[in-house]
Amino acid sequence: MASVPHMKSRLSSRGCRSALTEWMRANRLKLNCNKTEVPWCESPRQHDNLPDTPLRIGNDTVVPVRTVLNLGIYVDSDMSMRTHVTKIVANCFASLRRLRSIRRSVSQSVLLSLVTALTVTRLDYGCATLAGIPRHLTDRLQSVLNAAARLVFNARKYDHVSHLLRDLHWLRVPERIKFRLAVHVFRCRHNMAPPYLSRDFHWTDEAESLQRLRSGSQPRLIVPRSRLRTIGDRCFRLMAARAWNSLPTTSVTTATSLFSFKRQLKTFFFTKSFPEH
Repeated sequence: MASVPHMKSRLSSRGCRSALTEWMRANRLKLNCNKTEVPWCESPRQHDNLPDTPLRIGNDTVVPVRTVLNLGIYVDSDMSMRTHVTKIVANCFASLRRLRSIRRSVSQSVLLSLVTALTVTRLDYGCATLAGIPRHLTDRLQSVLNAAARLVFNARKYDHVSHLLRDLHWLRVPERIKFRLAVHVFRCRHNMAPPYLSRDFHWTDEAESLQRLRSGSQPRLIVPRSRLRTIGDRCFRLMAARAWNSLPTTSVTTATSLFSFKRQLKTFFFTKSFPEH
């Protein structure tokens, strides 16, 4: 699928056709109507007002859609990520049902490897895009992780799951999302990420106006302002900055290598999630 720019509903059809044509010409792309999808990006309140008429671009016609798939991530037109969560939950529970049928035929170590490969990795893939989603969506993802832990230990459906997650050293879904965000920031900090991501972050120790302050000597990020709380607060640079600034400066953010950072970061989140451990 060719990636196309998201367009506001307030633009006219002629303006959309012109913008799409110019964007494809600048990127040396040829329109393939069978692989091109155009979402109208607006808030849920504006869904009923969105036009559903096809866009005529040259001799081709493109029908607007509510959800697009890009690199395995389902993106809704209102950025709610409901479709992506629904797809993940359905696929993971389908895998767990198939694994349950062979549970007695394999050892616990083999079952754990299969559950990790077929379920946990699906939860982790692209989970940074789920930052800031409502709690009822993260609870649905957490239910998958709870069911996977019960399957590994052959526990009953309504058994308490906290000690199972602790024994497996699995972080809960909110901490897994923050973990991925913090890892991305660390890569940007040490020039291990693409430049277009690194340019989104501004550090306090690099800002001249903050260098004289005590906070200016610490590796903290400047949290940008957002215009819309429902969508703007969930942008990558804002959520990643908040996740990074919530980490302890002395023990985690000052790590010198990615391996050491990941190990200390997981220990921090694990201790925070399971304080009795």
